[in-house]
Parts: sequence; structure tokens; C-alpha cells
Amino acid sequence: METLPTWLAVVILGLIEGITEFLPISSTGHLLIPQNLGWLPRQSDLFSIVIQSGAVLAVVAVFADRVKTLATTLGNPDTRDYLAKLATAFGITAVGGVLIKKLDIGLPETVAPVAWATFIGAFVIFGVEAWRKNHQGTDTIGWRVAVAVGLAQILAAVFPGTSRSGASILIAMALGAARPGATEFSFLVGVPTLIAAGAFQTFNVIQEGGAHAEDWSMHALGTVVSAISAFIVVKWLIHFVQSHTFNGFAWYRLVMGAALLTWVAIEGEALNQAAD
Repeated sequence: METLPTWLAVVILGLIEGITEFLPISSTGHLLIPQNLGWLPRQSDLFSIVIQSGAVLAVVAVFADRVKTLATTLGNPDTRDYLAKLATAFGITAVGGVLIKKLDIGLPETVAPVAWATFIGAFVIFGVEAWRKNHQGTDTIGWRVAVAVGLAQILAAVFPGTSRSGASILIAMALGAARPGATEFSFLVGVPTLIAAGAFQTFNVIQEGGAHAEDWSMHALGTVVSAISAFIVVKWLIHFVQSHTFNGFAWYRLVMGAALLTWVAIEGEALNQAAD
């Protein structure tokens, strides 16, 4: 199969990142699958993290009024309380990110781990939706929710295919937060989380002398494409969660996970036969 031009592969990956980052279907998993299957040229781990910055810009743009309100009402106890909870969730995630780096946990180079996380995640969504059925939840984000969201983001980082936004929204809902409030909190805590992840990874690459091996122009292109596509998705999702469950995404994960696991099994059998 003829290899795609790098710029076209980067545009496709930027679209994938922007479309999937804030949907409960895992952006990292969707970025890894076409690269691990050889459909698209494999990019560096730094590329996958840096282009998330585009998604962050989309959140800031969509939630501009909310961000402005938080920034201009610091004297309000409710504002300080909400910001403290955002900081707590981010702080937990940051500590977890440092530990992940020290333990040298990288992105998987095979499809199987992503396939399993995608498949299992479907049943998690079904379970939470069934648990919270007919329960509106509360608009107030409690401290228990803030801590749980931070831990959920670490889980998603360790197991690509889990979905950072999906895990954080679902755990918040499971603990009693209303769907819109859980979604907003997840999106806002994603801003410092993704910026810090990109900055941290970039610093490490530069410190280790790997900056010359990175195609920074392609990183920039992927980031711009990610920002534009994420802006459209985030605006749509904010309206979607007002009156819909996440079960549709669960069905998508179920079908996709099953298809990937089937592919993994077939490939494994083919390799075994070849070895014999």
C-alpha cells in the first residue's frame, strides 16, 4: 500500500484527535489504532500529546464566558471553591503523570490493549447509565468527585482506549453529579491537564536531546487541525448531553472493540500458523 504524504497523515490524525478528545471513546486509542495497524505512518509519542493542545484551545473558546466568569469573580466563595476542586483534580493527575513517566509507562505498540480497553469501556458506560437512570444528579461538584476525576484521568493515561473525558465524566456521574455539570468539570480540568502533559513531554524530549528528531511544523499542523475539529465537537456535545445518554457511544465502543479483538485473534492465529 502506497504511503500517504506525511502532511496528509498528520491532517487525518489531527481530525481524529479533535473529534475524539472530548467524546467518551478515547482519542489516544483512536490515534494509535491506524498507526499500529499500518494504515497511517507512525508518529512520535510527543506528536500525540502535543496535538491535544489544539483541543484545549477549543475548550477555552467554547467556555470563554465561563472562564471569564471564574476569572472575574475570585472574591466569590463559590468560585474559589470550584477552582480549588479543579486544582485538586489537576494536582492528582499531575502527580500521577510524573509517576507514569518515572515508571517508563509508554503508549502500547500493539492493538490488543486498546481493543480491550475500548470493549470493556462500553460496559462501564452501560453500567453507569443504568445506575443513574431517572436520577438527575446535582449541579454541585463535590470534593469526592474532584478527587475521583483526578484518579480517573490517571487511569485513562495508563490504559489508552479508556478515554480521559469519558472516565472523568462517568465517575462524576456515578458519584451523583448531573451530566452537564460533570461534562463541564471534565472539560475544564482537561485544560491544565493537557497543557501540562504537552509541556512536560516537550521539556523531556528537549532535555534528552531528541528535539532535532521531531518535525515541529507537522506538530503545529496537527494542533491547528485538532483545534478546529474539537471546537465543532465540543459545541455539539454541550448541547447533546442536555437530553441524551452516552449509551450510543457505548454501542460504538462495543462494536469497535469486538471488531478489533476479532482482528487481533485472526492475526494471532495467522502468525501461529506461519510459525508452524
